[in-house]
Amino acid sequence: MSLATLRALLDETLSGKGRIAMVTGAIATGKSKLLYGFAEGVFEQGALPLTATGSRAESEVPLGVLSQLIHSAPLTEEQQETTRGLMSEDARAKLGMGPHSEAIEHMDVQVVDALARVLLDLSERCPLVIMVDDVHYADRGSQLCLSYLARRVRFAKIMLVFSAADHSPHLQSLFHTEVLRQPHCRPVRLSHLSAEGVAERVAERAGAEAAERHAATCHELSGGNRLLADALLEDLQDTGAPATRYGDAVLTCLHRADLRMLVTARGLAVLGEPERLGKLLGESEPATAKALLALDGVGLLDEGRFRHETATSAVLGELDPDERVGLHRQAAELTYDEGAPVAVVAQHLLKARHAEEPWALSVLEEAASHALRDDGVEIAIEYLKLASRACDDQRRRARIATMLVRAKWRIDPSTPTGQLAELTDALHKGNLGGSDAVVLAKALLWHGHAGDAKEVLGHLAEPDRLDQEAMAEVAAARPWFRGTYPSFLQHLPGLTREQAGSAASSLRVGRRMESAEALAGVLAEGPKEETIATAEQILRGSHLDEMSMDTVESALLTLTYTDRSGKAAPWCDAFIEEAAARRAPSRQARLSAIRAEIALRRGDLAAAAEDATRALEIIPAGSWGVAVGSPLGTLLLAGAAMGRLDECLSRFDEPVPDAMLETRYGLQYLYGRGRFNLAADQPRQALRDFMHCGELIRKWEMDVPGFLPWRVDAAEALIQLGQNEEARRLIDDQLTRCRGRSNRVHGIALRVLASVSEPRTRPMLLRQSSDLLQSCGDRYELARALFDLTEAYHAKGEARRAGMLGRRARVLAEACHAAPLSRALSRGRRTEPAPEPEHHGESPVLSDAELRVATLAAEGFTNREISGKLFITVSTVEQHLTRIFRKLSVTRRTDLPTSLAREHT
Repeated sequence: MSLATLRALLDETLSGKGRIAMVTGAIATGKSKLLYGFAEGVFEQGALPLTATGSRAESEVPLGVLSQLIHSAPLTEEQQETTRGLMSEDARAKLGMGPHSEAIEHMDVQVVDALARVLLDLSERCPLVIMVDDVHYADRGSQLCLSYLARRVRFAKIMLVFSAADHSPHLQSLFHTEVLRQPHCRPVRLSHLSAEGVAERVAERAGAEAAERHAATCHELSGGNRLLADALLEDLQDTGAPATRYGDAVLTCLHRADLRMLVTARGLAVLGEPERLGKLLGESEPATAKALLALDGVGLLDEGRFRHETATSAVLGELDPDERVGLHRQAAELTYDEGAPVAVVAQHLLKARHAEEPWALSVLEEAASHALRDDGVEIAIEYLKLASRACDDQRRRARIATMLVRAKWRIDPSTPTGQLAELTDALHKGNLGGSDAVVLAKALLWHGHAGDAKEVLGHLAEPDRLDQEAMAEVAAARPWFRGTYPSFLQHLPGLTREQAGSAASSLRVGRRMESAEALAGVLAEGPKEETIATAEQILRGSHLDEMSMDTVESALLTLTYTDRSGKAAPWCDAFIEEAAARRAPSRQARLSAIRAEIALRRGDLAAAAEDATRALEIIPAGSWGVAVGSPLGTLLLAGAAMGRLDECLSRFDEPVPDAMLETRYGLQYLYGRGRFNLAADQPRQALRDFMHCGELIRKWEMDVPGFLPWRVDAAEALIQLGQNEEARRLIDDQLTRCRGRSNRVHGIALRVLASVSEPRTRPMLLRQSSDLLQSCGDRYELARALFDLTEAYHAKGEARRAGMLGRRARVLAEACHAAPLSRALSRGRRTEPAPEPEHHGESPVLSDAELRVATLAAEGFTNREISGKLFITVSTVEQHLTRIFRKLSVTRRTDLPTSLAREHT
């Protein structure tokens, strides 16, 4: 449409009616392309095109644009001589363009008229089309001559075509006003592409499929600007996101724009928002608003902000580093003075690498706290590092270092070791507060620095150390130490009942205390309904904020160590997802270690090994400190049960901190190592591990069955060594302790007891064991009990019953990935089912309900188990079995044909 307008004006010009076209539009709307496209057809129409281009770099060159036009014109020698004289230095001085000229009133009309006459005379020989691209950058003298010519072409065969960016302040100049007021001037305004226009452009360049995938993004991030849209398309096809080409296109647009727009864009890239931009740049609000509006018109902005962070980065990247730092420093002061959010001010301080102002430290500390709450761990660390460098108050610096330890811990517990030395030094100098000293002690214990930790805890007993905040931290730490670092509990200062009560009333501390006390109580006394209810209530109200990891961990372990692993599992999964979403790998690893324990107690060996391995991958073993005993112990337990001894051997030989054996994690490691030795046919080493584990458990008063049933495993080692009586003593002791407190351990103990009991009593003990293990959901231990029960029935000559139980045990063993148990069940007579009784004539018809009951009964399930699986009463099961026996002409479930399972499927 625009090209047709120019051609129509050319036709009128060729008929002797001079015309002017003023083409305007934002940057990259196609003004230059329109002029060049029009110029290509001018000569064919019998006109002579004369072209020139304005440039910001040459806008001060006297008569620069006019020289381009005249030098490209086919002038006679006489005309050339004339123009050289007219454009001499003396002539330019007469036009008000000399070194001392100040006003346009100094012009010499005769010189202007003479220059215009050269072109008018040329048009009498051949129609002219004079085109000046970016005329707004033309020097003042050239604009003067062109405006003079514009007033005189109405009845000449001259067409003037000018292009100018509509954001330019020059559009309000005398030249622009003078040209547009001419009756023979036609304005032609170009605009950016619409969404449909961008889609068509993308389709033309890259095809319909690319248009469907990228057109919407290209339009959204370019505002229809052709240059930006083309660059975006290339980036999207190469990388799937705006990248270098888009950034370069942004800079190209800015360098083609007015200088004020460039300065405004740089200020906006620094400030990030249009508010306060005028104050930052020292411009008036109207001037800033006008520049922003022009940038918006170019397509760079949307609602006063850059359309994409790539544009911001490109603009900042081009700034001189010192200039950028200076702008950020000004921005920090400006945003602080105007009450901007601390995160905004802190960002500018960080980018300015400056925190010397009296208010800067408080801003950085508060911003770090907010960032940690909102999962911005990395940025919080950067804020705290800057604050630490700028702080010359040693006590405050120690507080900042404590915050830094906590922040870094959420990513990798090994990273804050530098701050630990700084905090220890601050403690010795009396600059570390009591609550921060507790944090330091816990960090030192994690890394196995037991002596240093004891020294730190000893400082808490000094007068005036226990202020209100420190008492609250000690109150929360005491039950946590009792359940995690029991040998260090004696080094914590004691609190009066009033002090502990005051701390518990604090919202910040109360929930941590409650959760830690629940775990400590379970480890000391075993399960209580009120403790379990407390743990569930804590989990329902917890999120992984800055201070809650210990709270969540204690509550999850409380459920796990009370045979409620089925309840703990979904909670743990939810918190692992939250830790991943919050970008807190340290917490994700610790929760994965707990998830591994849960999976192990449910008999899911593969999941236990996978979760433990994941925990050790997220945080390398060297960064786990003493807590490595948790995932490592679980991995050894699962590996031993799965028969993956060679795979786990490297973990078995992995060095661990000596201080680990003063913690709960050390108990888990000893127990796992003992089971690994037992599976590797090293019963003496296994017995040493189990007895050492038991010695520490009794010493720390954690001797409850739900935690680590070391007596049962020690008994198994003794049995392998032929010491059955000693083994029986340990089992009897374990049974006495676990009745009514842990069905899982009770069932395991009965299985081991059966192995040292008379053959005639073994089936009864193993059936009791199976029932208990079925109720607690540990599939691996249930498979082991069923395996032993299969052996017991074989010993009694009940091959058919043994075959049914063996098949069920093998299914469980395979589901648990317990390869050694699966292999044992697959050897010899265990895979040979007894012959099924022959049925002559037609097969009896069982109802669907009877068939389901009969199938489960044939697989060896008890009436109670069938009741639970089919959600019917035990009495209903018994009634079904009576009818089934009658229909199949059998008298007991061991005579039920195994083909029932195939019929059922």
